[in-house]
Amino acid sequence: MSTGTPSITIPADLLPVDGRFGCGPSKVRPEAVAALAAEAPDYLGTSHRQAPVKFMVSRLRNAVAELFALPDGYEVILGNGGTTAFWDAAVFGLIDDKSQHLTFGEFSGKFAECATRAPFLQDPSVISAEPGTAPTARAEAGIDLYALTHNETSTGVAIPIVRPEGADDGALVAVDATSAAGGLKFDASQTDVYYFAPQKCLASDGGLWIAAVSPTAVERIERVASSGRWIPASLDLKIALDNSLKDQTYNTPALATIFLAVHQMEWINQNGGLGFSSGRSARSAEIVYGWAERSDYATPYVADPALRSNVVATIDLDDAIDATTVSKVLRANGVVDTESYRKLGRNQLRVALFPAIDAEDVDQLTRCIDHVVAELRTA
Repeated sequence: MSTGTPSITIPADLLPVDGRFGCGPSKVRPEAVAALAAEAPDYLGTSHRQAPVKFMVSRLRNAVAELFALPDGYEVILGNGGTTAFWDAAVFGLIDDKSQHLTFGEFSGKFAECATRAPFLQDPSVISAEPGTAPTARAEAGIDLYALTHNETSTGVAIPIVRPEGADDGALVAVDATSAAGGLKFDASQTDVYYFAPQKCLASDGGLWIAAVSPTAVERIERVASSGRWIPASLDLKIALDNSLKDQTYNTPALATIFLAVHQMEWINQNGGLGFSSGRSARSAEIVYGWAERSDYATPYVADPALRSNVVATIDLDDAIDATTVSKVLRANGVVDTESYRKLGRNQLRVALFPAIDAEDVDQLTRCIDHVVAELRTA
């Protein structure tokens, strides 16, 4: 046991088969790792401009289109840097003049901060809500991009994705789906840019952003790029679009990341698509929230059941039970990454419920927590 961690051994029959419950990087299915190892001699360490890698990028783009049932005319584009880089790219290449942002946690606030700092844009309209709750977008004259977050990873709040009624013609709806894509249902026609990184529901690694963009968004990207606005090449969405249509990226991507994302999406699509993967997450959510509601020391942090995420569960513990200690004991027993989001500052556990995570393991996790708490109470 690590220093400062109570010496508690969880019985083997309570432990999950796989103890990874992190919100990113997330559990990668062993089958995907084995498939990567098998294909590595002909794939890893090869040029990203040549057929093997371009074919893998093509598979990724097709898998995204199938998974989200993208309407005709939508394109799938990708680039290096993850969601953080995409926020910067969107500030340069998607917002014409003024955006509206819903902020209700750490990550939803970061895009708003990027837009606020851009000297060539008007200050954005920001609609905020306390962590654990969510605001609602409202149409405003002059707003040309509405920035929504499908799932706030820091708090475990998920919101429905709907175009604001009465928005200006041509206004885009851009949705940060980093921890939602592949685990939560949505109607792609309600979005113009549904963007995400693959290290959560897509059971891959970070460092890549992927976006499903509507014809209206493609037109915006092309028009802004030709407007004379200076855009760094690495953040230029027109360059990313042009390269993606050739099944490549502007600069060298992490080949393993692309492969693992493709493997996860094809596994999902072969088993029924988004209904299959969202159903797996929903079953895990039913288990963990039901357990917390029955518990005498645990409570779902998100009070409104309609806002509780099916992919990231946040569970408050009674003040008499130190959540950090519980997480440390779990980690010492091979059950990892249940710590709360650091900046939220609550006595809380945060548990990923992504599609790669088996519901049976989530059930075992709750049994492990009960065992640890019982031991701490009697210590």
